[in-house]
Amino acid sequence: MGVGHWMQGICVIGFALLLCAANAGGQEQPRLNLMPMPANVQSGSGSLRIDSSFSVALTGHTEPRLDRAVQRFARQLSRQTALPLSANSSAKPTLTVQTDRASKDVQELGEDESYTLSVAADGAKIEAPTPLGAMHGLQTFLQLVAVSPDGFAAPVVTIQDKPRFPWRGLMIDVSRHFIPLDVLKRNLDGLEAVKMNVFHWHLSENQGFRVESKKFPKLHTLGSDGLYYTQDEIRDLIAYARDRGIRVVPEFDMPGHSTAWFVGHPELASGPGPYQIERRWGIFDPAMDPTNEKTYKFLDELVAEMTKLFPDHYFHIGGDEVNGKEWDANPKIQEFKKSHNLTSNDALQAYFSGRIQKIVTKHGKAVVGWDEVFIPGVPKDIVIQSWRGQASLAQAAAQGYHGILSNGYYLDLGWSAARHYAVDPMSGPGANLTPEQQQLILGGESCMWAEYVNPENIDSRIWPRNAAIAERLWSPQNVTDVASMYARLHTIGGELEWLGLTHRTYYPQMLRRIAGSGATPDELAGLRTLADVVEPVKDYTREATAPAEPSSATPLNRLVDAVPLESDVARRFGERVDKYLASSCRDADAAAQLRAQLSIWRDNDAKLQPLTQRSFLVKEIAATSQDLSTIAGIGLAALDFATKGSAATDEWKAQQLAVIEQANKPKSQLLLMPAPPIQKLVEAVGAGGSCGSAK
Repeated sequence: MGVGHWMQGICVIGFALLLCAANAGGQEQPRLNLMPMPANVQSGSGSLRIDSSFSVALTGHTEPRLDRAVQRFARQLSRQTALPLSANSSAKPTLTVQTDRASKDVQELGEDESYTLSVAADGAKIEAPTPLGAMHGLQTFLQLVAVSPDGFAAPVVTIQDKPRFPWRGLMIDVSRHFIPLDVLKRNLDGLEAVKMNVFHWHLSENQGFRVESKKFPKLHTLGSDGLYYTQDEIRDLIAYARDRGIRVVPEFDMPGHSTAWFVGHPELASGPGPYQIERRWGIFDPAMDPTNEKTYKFLDELVAEMTKLFPDHYFHIGGDEVNGKEWDANPKIQEFKKSHNLTSNDALQAYFSGRIQKIVTKHGKAVVGWDEVFIPGVPKDIVIQSWRGQASLAQAAAQGYHGILSNGYYLDLGWSAARHYAVDPMSGPGANLTPEQQQLILGGESCMWAEYVNPENIDSRIWPRNAAIAERLWSPQNVTDVASMYARLHTIGGELEWLGLTHRTYYPQMLRRIAGSGATPDELAGLRTLADVVEPVKDYTREATAPAEPSSATPLNRLVDAVPLESDVARRFGERVDKYLASSCRDADAAAQLRAQLSIWRDNDAKLQPLTQRSFLVKEIAATSQDLSTIAGIGLAALDFATKGSAATDEWKAQQLAVIEQANKPKSQLLLMPAPPIQKLVEAVGAGGSCGSAK
């Protein structure tokens, strides 16, 4: 997976205005900063005051998990408000949580997660069939609480809510770069906050086998550089996830992506070896020998051990991206193919997948695999995880197989939240399925492949954009208004910080490292101004544009590693440019805002220049800093033409567009995001442009 997985096609659904149900009086509804947006919201008038007397009472079914959820809720509410709160109930609790019955001992796909939340001026109530719904209701209540002129309060509202899809997950690759448990746990807290319910744990790769195996200890002792999770740690994380309504699905990728397995067990491989942990990124030749019965005996024993460790019903076997080179070079494997009438490596992999699926099924689990495991005759309870797109997802559903979508939800590609938000499991070919076939599409998973993340910056590569994907998988299909999404995403991004996620706090720390301890406040401000308007190159072009071949030993300390994957400053600037141009350059307030921003950018390079002489990490981005200054000056000149109502000459326009084109090209693996909107300004003030004669 990871770098080798190229996203093939994306279906964009239309944007519709998000409407919440109006109250009986037909008054305009206040904006609720809820994410994901609930299925049904009816706003009232007034609010429920939140003060230090706030208390919670559990009624109906109770269990220790619900008690812990309430304690966690109280701690979180106290963090958000700084009010000293206790989770203990009083004679008249502020919030009552009514739960009808227990959840399954081991959380299952499709359990009832619905809830109703009613907030009145004198109290609130959550009603849910199961603890899963009750916990979702608590998270929604947390999002309702906000500061008001009279103190903290939650608006009067009635919410009836349930998820659109039963499988709403995040995959984290902990094999290319090892991710410690504390980092995983705070991301599980994030998943709970946005109502995601699956943590897909990618535990083995060419770069590391990350699970303690008592049966085959050489897997983790020789294949992990000592960076692995003990079985006790895994049990602890599974319990932590269950407390938050999250299933844990393990992935052991095979027969490819398995070099780390062969360090301790070369007998599993198709080539002669010797093998060592892979340090580079990409698709590599080593693959398991699918013709050796000893391979299946080994995997049978390992799967037996791992299915006891991981209680979830689903077990992910990977199955992707085998290039077949070791198979082609092995005479014994070629002879096996001939004797078994296997005409291609795809057929050989299908043979392997069929054998592994039977092993997993024997141990009481259902198989999840990437697109490549979808072969004729596979068991109907297999789940196909589609990285290839909606077409392959719909194809599987049309043949009676369950599927989850990951194409379009690869967080490591650096796409904008809006682009992820536009991807829907039911769009494109999925929309043409019968209702029965559509039920087979279980939902989706965002994916965080770990070539360019480590414990320091991983949160920023997941959050807050992952909340937009969470909304796509939870909320009704017509919840698609991008402006509303971004407004609420900004709010949820701040709220997630109370959980200890570092998607914002890491950023100034990394910038200080880049600048050096001797940087002045003015120099740091200059670095931040530049950093705020660049983004890493997109898709999988980073490896191709690297100054040297990247590996797991490459420090992630450059500006490309520090900046967020989406620039909010540049996005808002682009929105202002669009607003200004839509007014035919007559919006004086928009012009003033643009001029102020462009002036800051024009003058910023002078602030940064001293740092380029002292820090090699700043020197790397000197050309980008100069480009920002240059194109900002061009933008100011374009504004001058627009303000005067005169058209720029064709010669001037051509010269400026040529400069912008050069600035738009990646440098130091960074994209200068204001370049396209400044290009729009230049084009608008040229002959025939919408602003050439505005006055």
